Amino acid sequence: MYFFLGPEIWSRDQCRRALIARALGDADPEQGLTRHDLDSASLTEILDDARSFSLFAPRRVIWVASAESALPRGRATSEDATAANGLTDYLKNPSSGTVLVFDAARYEFDGDDKTKLERVAKFYGAIRDQVEFRPFTPESARRVAQDLARERNLRLGATQIGLLVEALGADAGRVASEIEKLALYVGTERAVTAEDIAALVPNAQSTTIFALVNALGRGDRKRSLDSLDTLLREGEYLPLALSFLATQFRMALVAHEAGLRTAQQILTWFSGQGLRMWRERAEQVAATVSAFSKPRLERALARLFEADRALRDARPDDRVVMEELVLSLTSGK
Repeated sequence: MYFFLGPEIWSRDQCRRALIARALGDADPEQGLTRHDLDSASLTEILDDARSFSLFAPRRVIWVASAESALPRGRATSEDATAANGLTDYLKNPSSGTVLVFDAARYEFDGDDKTKLERVAKFYGAIRDQVEFRPFTPESARRVAQDLARERNLRLGATQIGLLVEALGADAGRVASEIEKLALYVGTERAVTAEDIAALVPNAQSTTIFALVNALGRGDRKRSLDSLDTLLREGEYLPLALSFLATQFRMALVAHEAGLRTAQQILTWFSGQGLRMWRERAEQVAATVSAFSKPRLERALARLFEADRALRDARPDDRVVMEELVLSLTSGK
């Protein structure tokens, strides 16, 4: 018996496929796989099914979705206690040749869901084999993207992988799906470009924010204005762009004060402080450190604060506010 816990989809799907293949072997999955949902069936009914034998499938996998629904709602009743005891009794004498999987994918590991998730884990605590599916970090999502691109002979560079992961919020399932699309769209004859990602990937306009951040970090006025024009045409929420920019400039200021210059130094130092940092972000910060002196970074942060306040004013022209900011940050003075 297995208990799957957590919301991450891609790893769960990989585990599900591997488990079914191992448990059923050459048997027909349509005959050997049974699906239940605790939103519509009781735990007692599912355990009764697990104890029964099939004439057509000597080996079975019973997949139970919505495992959270087995928990009592409000005050526990005698029926709830019977169901919980039934799970313990089944574990003492499980059916031979039957693999039972309880799948709880509804709750997150932190925030408001944390307490609910802990209750679910406690309810199924008697199950020895438990697998947690936590969200991917940007670093682990990058490794997934690299592996998938290599499998498909897709020429996806480090910068493009970074854009893809940022645009998709490090969601490995979405990364895998978009790499499939890119492989069909681009093929193997040429490398994937940022324009390909912008054309195919949902929410990829957010990559334009990072293009603006990078261009400003390098002091590149032309590219900064081009990225700004794209953001304005796409109706991007500009305070969000300023927030990203302010974060990068603050990191660069900290790097200046700590005497950090290279991407490796920045990666090591920030990681040592318990702050999330990955290679591409470290390279972005290093480029900003190289382009901006410490006094310029301090003035830039002051200008960012003024621009953010101006954007929230009742009468601003967003384009004028942002263009003035870009001209100020790329003046080199």
